[in-house]
Amino acid sequence: MSSTEGPAAPHIADAARGNWVDRRAPASLRPYLHLARVDRPIGTWLLLLPCWWSTALAAVAAGSAYPDPRLLVLFAIGSLAMRGAGCTWNDILDRDIDGRVARTRNRPIASGAVSVPAAFAFLAAQCLVGLAVLLSLPRFAIVTGIASLGVVAVYPLMKRITSFPQVVLGIAFSWGALMGWASVFRAIEDPALFLFAGCVVWVFAYDTIYAHQDKEDDAIVGVRSTALFFGRRSALVVGACYAVTVGLFALALDTARAGPFAFIGLAGFALHLAWQVRALDIDDPARCLAVFKSNRDAGLILFAGLALDTIVPALL
Repeated sequence: MSSTEGPAAPHIADAARGNWVDRRAPASLRPYLHLARVDRPIGTWLLLLPCWWSTALAAVAAGSAYPDPRLLVLFAIGSLAMRGAGCTWNDILDRDIDGRVARTRNRPIASGAVSVPAAFAFLAAQCLVGLAVLLSLPRFAIVTGIASLGVVAVYPLMKRITSFPQVVLGIAFSWGALMGWASVFRAIEDPALFLFAGCVVWVFAYDTIYAHQDKEDDAIVGVRSTALFFGRRSALVVGACYAVTVGLFALALDTARAGPFAFIGLAGFALHLAWQVRALDIDDPARCLAVFKSNRDAGLILFAGLALDTIVPALL
């Protein structure tokens, strides 16, 4: 038996079957990689994209020839580490709830594959990686990053006390929209604030889609969400939020004096969001998951437009 083989772990609902973690990773590491959601990279992408947008928008405003590659790499590493840390913290706090929800009962802590003390040790290791990335940034960006930690820490508790936990998640997942700008300009200015506000609304909308996977179990165990609050009106709310997102992003681009490629990227992003609203079926969990995951593609379209807005003028 090779070192990568071992007893098959219970399938986790929103992970792709046959993913590389289950096929290639050593059996002893698989529960920790599952805990950090390495087998489900969409969360890392959604945490990373605002960082990349902010970095590229700052490059546009600064007249740079391209977004800073060093920052793009640092934010990729930091997003992977901090998304994993956030998921670990969430699963520590939610271990009793997860065991009562069909989609989450096979998560490593809820299923007993990872003990709580081991999860805390793994959390500390991931936070150290995130800290190393943060300390590689300018001082103003370091302070800006530290300011997000309280929001990240309290998010898992919000679904117990409010029907709008997605607001807190939106703030946490959108903080990168400030970080790229802060790293380039050592300040937070209007373009970054408009980008941040748009990201918060975007996260609120796409996580409402995601929450429709769990609405029946959430109602049984007493967990609250926008999916339960809005119910049949969810598609209308998501569409309205996406429209606000595009408007705020347009303000961010305008105040940064972005050029045509950035606005073409924003138009592509907007068309993708419109497709999502049309494709959404809140009674089909698989469709909800697929539409939610497609936000990575929408985000990459916008990033490509922003990057081209710096690269093409530099080549001409």
